[in-house]
Amino acid sequence: MSHVPRIRTVTSFHALVTTPFADGVNALCWPRPLPNGFSEIVALLGPGEGLVDLDEARLLALPVSPAAQPARDLLLADLRLLRDHGLAPVLNCIHAYPRDEEPAAVPVDVYSFHADSATCEADTYLCTYHGPASEGLANEDARRHIDDPATRAKLLADYGGPDDAAFRDHLAEHCYDLHYAPAPGAVPYNFGLGHLWRIATAWPGSPVPPCVHRAPAHGPGDPPRLLLIS
Repeated sequence: MSHVPRIRTVTSFHALVTTPFADGVNALCWPRPLPNGFSEIVALLGPGEGLVDLDEARLLALPVSPAAQPARDLLLADLRLLRDHGLAPVLNCIHAYPRDEEPAAVPVDVYSFHADSATCEADTYLCTYHGPASEGLANEDARRHIDDPATRAKLLADYGGPDDAAFRDHLAEHCYDLHYAPAPGAVPYNFGLGHLWRIATAWPGSPVPPCVHRAPAHGPGDPPRLLLIS
């Protein structure tokens, strides 16, 4: 299958925030070398559960060694960069994301390939500094769960009504229309560590399809993730 190039590399934060999504490109990556010290920061944070928010005050209070200072400086600098651009970045130490409580015909947690959505023009920014990195999937390799006849039939049976506008509203209300399955033989790409990404969301009038992505598999024995997202 011939793929449209979906990823473009940029060389600065200015280019990351000003380059328009066009010609099918829906993911911009600013690759950066990652300093040492993030493992020390995670260790200093100690044990936890779920998602732990980290603000500047807590980062500055950590008794990091000189070797880990560049890592903390990068976290603080990235928070300021995004905030100065008018965004609301959140830095999390992620021990585990919530899972779907009950198995459904379509998984809707962040471990499922999905697209972010918005009611107006908006993008998602993210960077992984420690632990497994996020993964993306080319749009040509992604199949919406609701377009699979068997899955749609199951959703329709659970809904208990006809396949009409109200059912389509039901799919959107529960975000079923935003989740995807990889096509046979599809190979996801890795967002890597330290790289700051800007990815397209699904919004009315978007010139490109949304970037399909997911949180990586993350078991109890895996290291916590440090993730910046906005």
